[in-house]
Amino acid sequence: MADLPAHEAVNQYFAEAAGILDLDPELHAVLTTPYREITVQVPVRLDDGDLIVARGYRVQHNGARGPYKGGVRYHPTADLNEVRALASLMTWKTALLDLPFGGAKGGVEIDPTGMSADELQRLTRRFTNGIQHVLGIYRDIPAPDVNTNAQTMAWMMDAFSATHGYSPAIVTGKPLDLGGAPGREAATGRGCTYVLDAWCQHHRRQLADQRVAIQGFGNVGSWMARELHERGATIVGVGDVRGALVDPAGVDVDALVALVHGGGSVVEAERGEVVTNQELLELDCDVLVPAALGQVITDANAGAIRARVVVEAANYPVTPSGDKILRDRDVAVIPDILANAGGVTGSYFEWSQNIQQFTWKEERFVTELRDKMDGAYRFTQAFADEHQVGLRQAAYAIGIRRVADACTLRGYI
Repeated sequence: MADLPAHEAVNQYFAEAAGILDLDPELHAVLTTPYREITVQVPVRLDDGDLIVARGYRVQHNGARGPYKGGVRYHPTADLNEVRALASLMTWKTALLDLPFGGAKGGVEIDPTGMSADELQRLTRRFTNGIQHVLGIYRDIPAPDVNTNAQTMAWMMDAFSATHGYSPAIVTGKPLDLGGAPGREAATGRGCTYVLDAWCQHHRRQLADQRVAIQGFGNVGSWMARELHERGATIVGVGDVRGALVDPAGVDVDALVALVHGGGSVVEAERGEVVTNQELLELDCDVLVPAALGQVITDANAGAIRARVVVEAANYPVTPSGDKILRDRDVAVIPDILANAGGVTGSYFEWSQNIQQFTWKEERFVTELRDKMDGAYRFTQAFADEHQVGLRQAAYAIGIRRVADACTLRGYI
């Protein structure tokens, strides 16, 4: 089966779950199309005087349950179709975690590799000015994503605040000095670990006994590696954009974190064997964590996956055709809308603190995050057991039902 474009593939997952719910066909049409899509021109003057013109997007998928919420990524593949798919995933994710948000996503179709800090700031401000009329503390709240970070959010906040007044709650994932929440940076990676731990407990396995391979060693992958390492799990392989490093005895997580934070790559480590990212995906391990970009497990390689469980730390890393092969092989998949929901849950905590102008201690943040993620997994697993479906179908069905109920109560149809 050929892999579908991202948005069509996510809607295929939607259709599978909607069938479990016997969803009203009219609601089906409402929930599979975005409410609003904005495409903007983003001209950027480079340091050498040249001008480049990128395309920027903000897709607001559904706001029935609250303000639109979703990250902003800078990447050459961040076209309108991909951003649509990611926006819809955010709708189901926020609903599954029972957060008072809808779903949105933003992107600029550009390769930021090699761009200076000044160039990235000009890019960010130009993009923010192009979409600021649809943003708002109770309207749409961006966050970091691929190739964006806390500094990017600081620039976005400042660009918005120049017109609307000081507005720290307009973005999440900010620096601590501008209203960021202690614990937010690690929230996605830690959340993935909490969900994996809950899965292990349900299947009577010990987290500390798991051999884990993580493709992607950015914010999410590195924090998950740290959290798993602290809990006794063995990280047998990690990868980044330049390649992968494997060591059956366990890679030196602390050394790799320091290396990557210093601008290096995991393939430059002193200990371990350098392999390709494809070889990493097919590594002999218990847990495989795709934590980079989407569509890395397809019908072309799903048959070669040797892990017992795949934890979707990235958004949409397993295509529908790959997912079917994994199901047929009894490889468990913890879906993205559950596994990586720690990020948006942490964003909810940050947003709430900004509105109240009161900052939690990190200990409270971590405790609340663990409770949210553990509860969401157990609710999803119970639904899956009751209806005899996989975790993906269960997670989507729960999210869809909650959004559909909100749409009906608000009189959308």
